[in-house]
Amino acid sequence: MLKKHSKFFETLVLFMDLLTLSCSWMLAYYVRFYIPIIPVSKGIPSFYTYITLLLIMLPLWYIVFKTFGLYRPRRISSKVAEVWDIVKATAIAIVILVSLTFFVRQYEFSRLTFVYFGMICVIALCIERILFRELLRFIRKRGYNLRHALIVGTGSLGQEVTDKLYKHPELGIKIRGFLSEDNYQIGNELEGFKVLDTFENIRNVVVNHKIDIVFIALSLSAQEKLKSVLDDIGDEMVSIMVIPDLFEYATLRGGIGEFEGMPIISLRDTPLYGWNIVFKRVTDVVLSLIIILVTSPLMFVVSLLIKATSRGPVFYSQERMGLDGKIFNMLKYRTMAIEAEKETGPVWAAKDDSRRTPIGTFLRKTSIDELPQFFNVLKGDMSIVGPRPEREFFIQQFRNKIPKYMLRHKMKAGITGWAQISGWRGNTSLEKRIECDLYYIENWSLRLDLVIMWLTIWRGLVNKHAY
Repeated sequence: MLKKHSKFFETLVLFMDLLTLSCSWMLAYYVRFYIPIIPVSKGIPSFYTYITLLLIMLPLWYIVFKTFGLYRPRRISSKVAEVWDIVKATAIAIVILVSLTFFVRQYEFSRLTFVYFGMICVIALCIERILFRELLRFIRKRGYNLRHALIVGTGSLGQEVTDKLYKHPELGIKIRGFLSEDNYQIGNELEGFKVLDTFENIRNVVVNHKIDIVFIALSLSAQEKLKSVLDDIGDEMVSIMVIPDLFEYATLRGGIGEFEGMPIISLRDTPLYGWNIVFKRVTDVVLSLIIILVTSPLMFVVSLLIKATSRGPVFYSQERMGLDGKIFNMLKYRTMAIEAEKETGPVWAAKDDSRRTPIGTFLRKTSIDELPQFFNVLKGDMSIVGPRPEREFFIQQFRNKIPKYMLRHKMKAGITGWAQISGWRGNTSLEKRIECDLYYIENWSLRLDLVIMWLTIWRGLVNKHAY
């Protein structure tokens, strides 16, 4: 029910956005050609041609706005934050649109129209969003279309449900209070709402307080009460929502799905499915090809220097663990003497490591030694962005010491990642690195990948901990 409410408002906002977008485009056309602040030298173009461009603009704006989270419920986000997101999303959409029209050789659109459109569109969308939010608040404050809710359960889960509902006034759900398992809590306040009665009297509370929705939020230890609560509600005409107390065990994008009408609770999942796989893979392949092409002169010079300054091969291949625990051979430029671990066994590189080649320190410090990994990306073993892959020897040690260590392998290994741009590279805290890796997987998006790539240029290429 809540999902349907959210979808309703998302659809409503989308409709208003597309209407505002269309009107802004038509107004920009009118201002450019009928209120010529800058004179029109080539005559007035066909209005029909400009309107036809909306067939590209409307889906484009939806995709970009969706990517920026402008159709998600904005819980505690300020108006300023929403306005700023609209400005950024509109700017990116316009850049993409102008790039697309560049390839339409049959007709050249006025660039000034795009400028006018950008200014009008941003102002109009911001006004529309602010008015919509204020209208919702106005309607709800006056008690229109409200549904009264009862929370069954006074534990942390029940309080969390209350807090989330309170942050979404646009849903029109007014909380009347709690029901407790114990008598001694009756009359107490939780999250600003009173404990009205115990579970056993739920039917009387539903009738007397004119409850429309019952949220059952019981702890795992109280789940045996669920059947009796449902029996006590009987055939009262209320909606019943059960919130399972399982999400403390949820890691990596846990959520609720549906299969053939059967609800399924996911406690652990990967973000790489459906179109996400396609978008990430296409991005990896295209950018890797560009980087290999651009850096090929540098790679050629580095190869010559390695050959000239030390005995052994140019490249070094090492087994690493990737997606779902699959072992692959990761390429690097060789920065150590051949058979460097013959006597010591697998060890991490240390500061002033005597095993390094004459140019090995420089290659590792500047991350140039990792350039061959873009070939791993092309092959599909790695991604440009993701948790850094580790050797199986060390993994067997880490997984017993660090909780949730292996969950980082639910994402394809990367050349760079959130941990690397956050300063946790090389001989630094493993716990912090895992924390960053799991944060990245939980919050993955193509936008986050691009942010990490950009920040890698400024923060991740040269590192004092890269020995």
